[in-house]
Amino acid sequence: MLKKIAIAIGLLLSALVLVVGGLYAKGGSAEVLLWVVQIFLREEHAPNQEVTWAVPAGKSESPQASTSTRPPNVILIVADDLGYNDISLNGGGLAKGTVPTPFIDSLAQQGANFANSYSGNATCAPSRAAIMTGRYPTRFGYEFTPTPKQFMKVIGHYKGPNQVHDAIYHADREKDLIPYETMGLPRSEITLAKLLKGQGYRTLHVGKWHLGDAPEFRSHVHGFDEALSFPHASSLYLPEKDANVVNSKQDFDVIDKFQWAAGSFGMRFNGGELFKPKRYVTDYLTDEAEKAIEANRNQPFFLYLAYTAPHTPLQATKEDYQALAHIEDHTLRVYAAMVRNLDRNIGRVLQKLKDKGLDDNTIVIFTSDNGGAHYVGLDDLNKPYRGWKATFFEGGIRVPMFIRWPAGIPKGVKPQLPVNHMDIFSTVAAATGAKLPADRPIDGINLLPQIAKPADKGPDRPLFWRTDSYRVIRKGDWKLQVTQNPKKDWLYHLAVDPTEQNNLASKEPERVASMKKELEAFNATQVKPSWPSMAEAAIVIDKHLRQKSLPTDEYVFYGN
Repeated sequence: MLKKIAIAIGLLLSALVLVVGGLYAKGGSAEVLLWVVQIFLREEHAPNQEVTWAVPAGKSESPQASTSTRPPNVILIVADDLGYNDISLNGGGLAKGTVPTPFIDSLAQQGANFANSYSGNATCAPSRAAIMTGRYPTRFGYEFTPTPKQFMKVIGHYKGPNQVHDAIYHADREKDLIPYETMGLPRSEITLAKLLKGQGYRTLHVGKWHLGDAPEFRSHVHGFDEALSFPHASSLYLPEKDANVVNSKQDFDVIDKFQWAAGSFGMRFNGGELFKPKRYVTDYLTDEAEKAIEANRNQPFFLYLAYTAPHTPLQATKEDYQALAHIEDHTLRVYAAMVRNLDRNIGRVLQKLKDKGLDDNTIVIFTSDNGGAHYVGLDDLNKPYRGWKATFFEGGIRVPMFIRWPAGIPKGVKPQLPVNHMDIFSTVAAATGAKLPADRPIDGINLLPQIAKPADKGPDRPLFWRTDSYRVIRKGDWKLQVTQNPKKDWLYHLAVDPTEQNNLASKEPERVASMKKELEAFNATQVKPSWPSMAEAAIVIDKHLRQKSLPTDEYVFYGN
């Protein structure tokens, strides 16, 4: 399979160089590219295969009464590109609050809702690496999202209809590039699955991985006993012409065009062949999560349930789309229907726990890998915050983090300390009695003491983010962003300006200098990326991709 993909990508490169290179340099159409992709990259998958989750020997008839005395189960639910305002408890919800998310809301209402929670990164793969390891991904070279060089050439030469700034392709970095197939989470890293497996947990993965697609990097070799996952980064939710699907294509976005052309509708169980899901992917993932819970109900288990919703391509079921007839904008209606579906499926998981008597002693953690994306083309996804996915403004990295554990933590608490995805690792370790690795720095902290004292801002630790030359520190209530393109400093006092409206960099030069020194000291402890960022595109802070940008708009360049 990997050889087939490598050959296909090589053919795609040749076609791009010979046929469409000139078009992209001039900001032209992507249709030729998509034609090439459809010929060479779209894969056919086997028919659906029934997945059987193993019932460990001697566990099928164990009495459920023991659930209160054994270590807690852990379910980690990660949404994909969920906007801060997509959750009705946060900013009111989509379409002026008419698309409630009651089941996601319940996790915050019945547990801990962290008031200042951040992702490990502003894009998907490094953020997931932080979740899985409890460490800054820059500690082990996982700084950029794995992407084929050929596609980055497309990004680096493409100019959309509403864009002012040309993208950048770094041809000089090709000498440092490694094969796409080898861009994976290092096997030397200790994942949360490995940690809990050492505690006797059954470890299960359902959904997205995005930490390496080659066999040696997949989740079932990173500590998961069983894994049902997608190839590469994402999936169609249903075939484009399925009778039960409503699609919204973003013609202004080259990434969306690529996804529709090359999108896979397939999954694999452990190391098996790719096969088609039974139905709409978000529903199907929940079907399998329920089966995994059922099979492992009589022993401690860790379930990593990583949905792809509401990441593009935008596809809703007809049922959910029809339920939102009051929404006039087609794209918003499809997107909102996806969020509605996601929320309902999380409710199904919670109900399964209740039905099996597991609700009280199961830790359920909910978060998103990063903020909502500008390329969706919708207003207010991250309201009230500025910025999008692929920026370190609050809209790109401010994410929900809810922890519900009825037997272990109080309900309705709102801890104030700034927290990060990395803290999930250390918190789960503390709750389950697992010992943290002693042979490497662990950057996450145990949040249970802060949950017990929610008004306490906790340890005075800075938080850092880095993607190439774009670097950020939050220390206390102050946040500094440093960029090279444009060459600019952004300093915000979040205690009085949480939506980053008033840049104080020119008024606080000493504070800027001091925080830059801390950034430099942090970067000195990190390692060189395992592969370079090959392309950068401009992200306008206050406009999405469907809106016309102007030379006066604030922007940052962000690498893959």
